[in-house]
Parts: sequence; structure tokens; C-alpha cells
Amino acid sequence: MPQQLTFPLERREALGRDDFTVSAANAAAMALLDGWANWPGAKALLIGPKGAGKTHLAHVWAMQSGARIMDATQVRADIAPSTGLVVEDVDQIAGDDEAEEHLFHLHNAYSSAQTPLLMTATRSPAHAGFVLPDLQSRLQGALSLSIDTPDDALLVDVLDKQFSDRQIKVPHEVLAFIVTKMERSFDGARRVVEMLDREALLQRRTINKQFAGPLLDKMPDGGA
Repeated sequence: MPQQLTFPLERREALGRDDFTVSAANAAAMALLDGWANWPGAKALLIGPKGAGKTHLAHVWAMQSGARIMDATQVRADIAPSTGLVVEDVDQIAGDDEAEEHLFHLHNAYSSAQTPLLMTATRSPAHAGFVLPDLQSRLQGALSLSIDTPDDALLVDVLDKQFSDRQIKVPHEVLAFIVTKMERSFDGARRVVEMLDREALLQRRTINKQFAGPLLDKMPDGGA
């Protein structure tokens, strides 16, 4: 059979609900978002490692609730709680006095208005290093749920989605093979996909076991 080559097509990340794979690692998080109308204090904090799917889940929730999305560094104290809001990576502003102050006042405004507020982070508030005690206590008081470490079946689906976002079709048995040789994390999956896509373009090769195996063996700690 003729070999299928990979071409440098535009990457379009799919962020709809149907594009999100639900497994034991994230089913509780999805259920939390589905029940957003019942969040205590109309706020929630979604915690998970980099590449765990927090942004994808945030987009799914934003489409359900009509919320807008912004990075924590973009938050200003005078943002009116006129619609639901996602604030991503709140732990990344820990230690920045001004940014923490902005988030604190925004949180209070949304809480008073009972307008839904979803925040994401890679670390729990207790371990993020916030310098404003009142902000840390508010975040610790939010309904909190973590996305767990992915199992192999979920990683296969994550790899499949990331390759599909790059318009690359990789057979299931090849994806399962890649999982056995990579770091078992969402961020590790992202790095492996980026590397294999880049090398396949450079070498004008299709992504199969014979091509991927030697490259994965050369990656430090399996893509860690």
C-alpha cells in the first residue's frame, strides 16, 4: 500500500464537548461543570496538571453557560459581573500583589452578584504561594475538584485528539504503542505529538511504530 505522508496543514484545536474524552480521570470534573447552576457561592476551582484538559473543559462550560474566558493576568478589579466568567491559571499570579488584588475584588463582585465564576489552576490555593490572605481564603472556599493522572486508555484518546487537531490520522495500535514509551501525563502527550509531527514533516515519513519507536527512545525520560 502507498505510504501516507504528513503535510504542514494548519492546526485547529477542537474544543467542543464532543471533542472531550470523558474517563475516570475527569468524569467528576465534567459532572461538576454540568451542575454549575448549583455551585455554592456560584464559584468553582478546577485544578489539574498542565495539559490536563482544563482549558478544554473551560471552553465547554463557557459554551454551556454563555461565559467569557480570560487569563488571570488580564483580570481587572472593575470588570462588571454581567455574565459568567472563566479565569484561567489563577495560581500563575501568586506573588504579584497588584494582580492578586484585582482578582480578589473581581471575586467579591461576582460573589455578591451570584454570577458564576470558574477558575482554573495547576496548584491548590494552599500551595500556590498567594501573598494576599483574603484571596487565598476565598479560593480555598470555592468548590474544588482535581483532574486525576490519566490512564493509558485516556492518553490514547488524548494523543488521537492532538494528532487530529493537526489533521493527522494515526492508527489506534500506533497510538497505544506510543503510550507505552512516553511519560504518562497530558503534557508529555503534547510534547510527543509536537516532536513526532515535526520529525515526520522533516523526514517526509508517516507516523508508525517503526518511525516513532527510535525517536521516542531518544527523548529524555520518554518526553518528560
